[in-house]
Amino acid sequence: MIVKQHLIFILYSLCASVFKVAGTKSKAKGSQGQFPITQNVTVVEGGTANMTCRVDYNDNTSLQWSNPAQQTLFFGDKKALRDHRIELVRASTQELTIRISDVSLSDEGQYTCSLFTMPVKTTKAFLTVLGVPGRPEITGFTKPAMEGDVITLTCTTPGSKPAANIRWFRNDKEVQGTKEVNATGKSFTVRSSLQFHVDRRDDGVAYTCSVEHVSLSNPYMTTEVLEVHYAPHLEIKKSLIIPQEGQYFKLECVSIGNPIPEPVLWSKDGGELPDIERMIVEGRELTITTLNKTDNGTYRCEASNHLGTGSAEYILFVYADVITLVPPSSAPPAPFLASIPPVLLMPTFSHQAKAVTAAFAAKDFPGPTTDPNALGQHGPDHALIGGVVAVVVFITLCLIIVLGRYLARHKGTYLTHEAKGAEDAPDADTAIINAEGNHVHAEEKKEYFI
Repeated sequence: MIVKQHLIFILYSLCASVFKVAGTKSKAKGSQGQFPITQNVTVVEGGTANMTCRVDYNDNTSLQWSNPAQQTLFFGDKKALRDHRIELVRASTQELTIRISDVSLSDEGQYTCSLFTMPVKTTKAFLTVLGVPGRPEITGFTKPAMEGDVITLTCTTPGSKPAANIRWFRNDKEVQGTKEVNATGKSFTVRSSLQFHVDRRDDGVAYTCSVEHVSLSNPYMTTEVLEVHYAPHLEIKKSLIIPQEGQYFKLECVSIGNPIPEPVLWSKDGGELPDIERMIVEGRELTITTLNKTDNGTYRCEASNHLGTGSAEYILFVYADVITLVPPSSAPPAPFLASIPPVLLMPTFSHQAKAVTAAFAAKDFPGPTTDPNALGQHGPDHALIGGVVAVVVFITLCLIIVLGRYLARHKGTYLTHEAKGAEDAPDADTAIINAEGNHVHAEEKKEYFI
């Protein structure tokens, strides 16, 4: 029926052309030398395409649109093909425009505009239909994945024309996959695969498949979050850098694992905690309310999940609460210190104390240490340092006493000549006899100075 109708329109158009040519030879000369003007059209699948055919000069000669199968769509303003998707937009002696709605891939091809002169002039216009890719789908996820597994993720998008492009992203960083394109009729199915070894760093990582195509204003994206199960890893964090006697001290067992390892078990030196009244366990935390020397030792926390067990250790060394140069038990009595001139005592005492302290510190801490408390396992004995400082003070006092006695014994003897003319006397007796005042029993005068 459609072919018969098409033939009738062709015969009708030829007859009309013959009659017009015979009746208006002078006017036909202006249109016989020109060809219809058309343009190629590109449309997205499911969209609308407008096909326009124009001539600059026309003597009422008809224009016609035909599809790629050479079926007449419109002859002038008369519709030839029964297709509700095809409509007339404009029909005149110089233009014929039709509209094709809900375009499919099968509509793609070469359309013909004909101008029925003698001979008939035709011009081609190509309709390109873009196949919109389907929403991408990711397969290959195993929930959960185990650390050490090898998994392959595949992203698939069908129906694209031309073939779509697929990109992979690990969080925000692009990674390369393997692309595969298969033709399905006039469209393409595109797949991209991503293979990798799973480790704990992949836990919670988002893998995104992005589909890009000329028909899309924005890429299609699909994201899957990978869950990885792995054995626990533990670490102990302390609340004080230098724990001292009497302080409040806390250890926290930080566990990394999936599933989260529960519960956390605490021990000291390979056994149970010795003092549960001062050592309080709350979840992952161990709190020692008041530190003392008996708390020294190795503390261990341990936790498990179905993939394994993890543990961590911390060596605790408790230091004295106050570091003093001279302990009260070894300090010299106050009256004794008060009798020493401050100008002599203070510089000597402070200098010697610093020297002794530095010497013992160098002795007790000879080099680098691996102690977690950062000061070494064996601290200085403060009582010993105080005793040494007391000895230094005693030696200093002895030096002061010796110096005083030396200065006291250092004296001089001088003779005074109180008589005039004594300088000319031949000897001392004559000088005394001749001295003014006649001091026969003049005694030797002595002067002492300290």
